[in-house]
Amino acid sequence: MNEQLRYIVPEKEAELHSVSVQGTLGLLTNMSSITTSALDTPSRRSIEQTCDDIALAVLAVVAIVAGLTFRDYGLGWDDYTHAEYADLLLKMFRSGFTDTSALTFANLYMYGGGFDMIAALLHKIIPLELFETRRLVGAIVGIIGLGITWRLTRRVAGPVAGVAALLILALCPIYYGHMFMNPKDAPFAVAMIVLMLGLVRLAQEYPAPSTRTILIVGLGAGLSVGSRILGGLALIYALIAFVPIWTNDVRLHGWRETAHRMGHVLYVLLPGLVLGYLVMGLIWPWSIIDTTNPFKALTYFSHFFEKPWKELFDGAIVSVPDMPWSYLPTLFALQLPEVMLALLAAGVVTTATVVWKPASDPKRKTILLLLTLAALLPLVIAMVKRPALYNGIRHFVFVIPPMAVLAGVGFAAISDRLKKSGRGLQAAFVALVCFGLSLPLAEMIRLHPYQYTHFNHIAGSVRGADDRYMLDYWGLALKQASEGLREQIIERQEIPPRNRKWRVAVCGPQRPAQVALGPDFTIGWDSHAADFAMTLGEFYCKGLNAPVVVEIKRDDVIFARVYDIRGSSIASLLAIPAP
Repeated sequence: MNEQLRYIVPEKEAELHSVSVQGTLGLLTNMSSITTSALDTPSRRSIEQTCDDIALAVLAVVAIVAGLTFRDYGLGWDDYTHAEYADLLLKMFRSGFTDTSALTFANLYMYGGGFDMIAALLHKIIPLELFETRRLVGAIVGIIGLGITWRLTRRVAGPVAGVAALLILALCPIYYGHMFMNPKDAPFAVAMIVLMLGLVRLAQEYPAPSTRTILIVGLGAGLSVGSRILGGLALIYALIAFVPIWTNDVRLHGWRETAHRMGHVLYVLLPGLVLGYLVMGLIWPWSIIDTTNPFKALTYFSHFFEKPWKELFDGAIVSVPDMPWSYLPTLFALQLPEVMLALLAAGVVTTATVVWKPASDPKRKTILLLLTLAALLPLVIAMVKRPALYNGIRHFVFVIPPMAVLAGVGFAAISDRLKKSGRGLQAAFVALVCFGLSLPLAEMIRLHPYQYTHFNHIAGSVRGADDRYMLDYWGLALKQASEGLREQIIERQEIPPRNRKWRVAVCGPQRPAQVALGPDFTIGWDSHAADFAMTLGEFYCKGLNAPVVVEIKRDDVIFARVYDIRGSSIASLLAIPAP
């Protein structure tokens, strides 16, 4: 096996993504037509219905593509452990809480296990492997998040803004990539946007929220805090954002009536909060075993709880507790699509304009403040507090849906202004946005199934970011590398040495590599007795002087390699970074 062989993505997959390109670009064209024509001319079909039809079509396209490709996504560092956590949680429920080993398992008992339990239960009734089921559930949860983001934006800024926000989020590679394989942060992001929908409805209906709003607030709160204690940030959003409503109430009704109205709202919210507490307890049992446990989790996660390691940021190897304040703003600026950044800025400007304008509707001020705080406040807090930061922006995926909502608001605000300047400028704006959306779409297709590694054209795409930032930090490429190795062994009709399995030394997540390789292989770190070496394309893995069997590349960037190291003397797969 001395010749260098390449592992190529199947043509069938390329055809699938070609179809998705055509379908999505068609939807962008329809959106352009609506914005430039239907807003100004009567039609038998209302603008609202047409926009809703486009939104449903977008969701259908995403669902079809996700349904055809969810198996392509590999396992990350956390998948196997989360699957174990799910088994322990279900065992605890089946035993009537006599088996409580889940409540001391690793540190996962300080997180909710709702996603993990749903995947484990679904695995028992559908004919898919466990980790395929986890990918499918992730896709379903992510699509639900897309739908809620659409409905929230539609409620805040109208049907055209709703479609814009939906497209912006669906074509955000970071959100799309994480929804398949991130069992913590992606479900938490969806839970938080559910809560944001409830809080926006509460602001609109204040001081007499409907039963549906009360239930949505409770469900969102339970799912959010039950997924990560960080969901409690929503209380800060609400306390700050509702100030315009309360201030207006004081001006119109006086302090006593304002307090009475606030008390009434809190009273009617109690059933929703009870629902939220029950939901939190269901998906995060440890949180209700002792009423102080959520505060213990908050204390635990307020300090770095692991042995520090180093990661690549801006071309330097930095210890994760020592990441600079610029870590998050830099990565958000370089990883979010350019069109999303521009429209997000327009949405923030719209919020500032509304908030500082005395004549603005107080409820409108509250709603836009809620969304802006949800999108930006966690980043500001992290920049000030400077906690340990690692794995790119995955821990902050939850701010991306409210960013998409604000981007939809910005799109609507600019469209409204341009309507006064004539149809030509409006058409040019929509064409520019469509072009902006086509850029991440093209990148998502080229990167598949590694969309979460996306860097925009400001960063020079993944090619420009390769030597400066972490890309496949979760090791998803080991799945394709494993499939390529198996195919090459079968094609060459090779058999393992007598009385043992093939031995593969792996630089990357070990358990995911074992799952991907299957039972005919033994994996480990030891490269001395191994037949093959499988390495990620990250800075901590060596490039070996040995024949390359499989190479996984995207945009000329190496994501993973498999080497034939039989007869070679390889001391270690780990590179020692320069000081």
